[in-house]
Amino acid sequence: MMKLIDGGICAAKGYKAAGVHCGIRKNHSKKDLSLILSEVPASAAAVYTTNLVKGAPLTVTKAHLENGIARAVICNSGNANTCNANGLEIAEQMCALAGQALSIAPEDVVVASTGVIGQPLDIAPIAAGIPELAEHLSTEGSAEAAEGIMTTDTVLKEVAVEFELGGRTCRLGGIAKGSGMIHPNMATMLVFLTTDAAIAPAMLKKALSTDIQATFNMLSIDGDTSTNDMVTVLANGLAGNPEITAEGDDFNAFMAALNTVTVHLCRMIAGDGEGATKLLECVVTGAADIQTARTVAKSVVCSSLLKAAMFGADANWGRVLCAIGYSGADVDVNRVDVAFKSPKGVIPVCKNGAGIPFSEEKAKEILLEKEIEILVNLNSGETSSTAWGCDLTYDYVKINGDYRT
Repeated sequence: MMKLIDGGICAAKGYKAAGVHCGIRKNHSKKDLSLILSEVPASAAAVYTTNLVKGAPLTVTKAHLENGIARAVICNSGNANTCNANGLEIAEQMCALAGQALSIAPEDVVVASTGVIGQPLDIAPIAAGIPELAEHLSTEGSAEAAEGIMTTDTVLKEVAVEFELGGRTCRLGGIAKGSGMIHPNMATMLVFLTTDAAIAPAMLKKALSTDIQATFNMLSIDGDTSTNDMVTVLANGLAGNPEITAEGDDFNAFMAALNTVTVHLCRMIAGDGEGATKLLECVVTGAADIQTARTVAKSVVCSSLLKAAMFGADANWGRVLCAIGYSGADVDVNRVDVAFKSPKGVIPVCKNGAGIPFSEEKAKEILLEKEIEILVNLNSGETSSTAWGCDLTYDYVKINGDYRT
């Protein structure tokens, strides 16, 4: 049995977290440095952005996770530490300073950064803030850490679940940041996950790499794949379950818990897209295979024209067909059905690739809701997939017109 619980990244046994303002960001009311610590060494895995321009922290983290073990995560916001001549040196210094404050090896620290790209990053405020950060570590610190990694986010993003493995109660939680510069092809944001389940590093990596194909790789805000973003998971084994070393019932149960958390975070990120007023969820059914289903779902949520129509509560279903048509998927468009759904009801708008009569007034009522489902049935198979996005508003341009200055 699985249930949602409070606590975020501190819900699982043996984790503490904190967030402080150290001075990277000009706004003193916003935290800009976060830390997560496991009491004991943990299995660790990560997935990274596919952008060829990568932040220095990703390079350092990859090296540190080669042995599949980590103890801590440190992350700053306000500066992405990307395209800096001394970026690797600063990322390594962040790990060394955190290691010193926590009395752990620097190689056991995962490092991340988010914010403006190409701006020099001064290590001085980080060095000054780490002792306070370490001192504030708490089992109640998830929300503080979540705040410390935010950039243009407007809400904290944290979630946790409780589940059973091998007769033991386990917990898995996460925090995330992500509002803009988010597009499929991992990774697309910063996500930090923690669990007290016992799972071997190789199986943890397999679980994460498999899960992101159906979750974070199916999320798009604006079509831009970021330079710094990654998803990291720590598993310290303190729940006491028999270690998962191979596929089987326990691995499947772990995957289900992981997926519950990641889907919740996907929805939170999509609903908090820069300038967004609505969460869009495209559910594709009746696909011939998983690749077709995913390609179609992503193409629909990535369509700027459709996103704009959803902002205006305009049931312009032709934009859905248009996005399917240029997706590259092998689809028989003469079989496609489309409907829009929200808490106000469901309205079919297209049958077998052609328009059908529907009430514009009812459609508008449905599309004025905060959460909209775009239902696409390809009627060509048994496979389904879901993608998440948001509407495109005037505020998106305002936010990104002066993001750096």
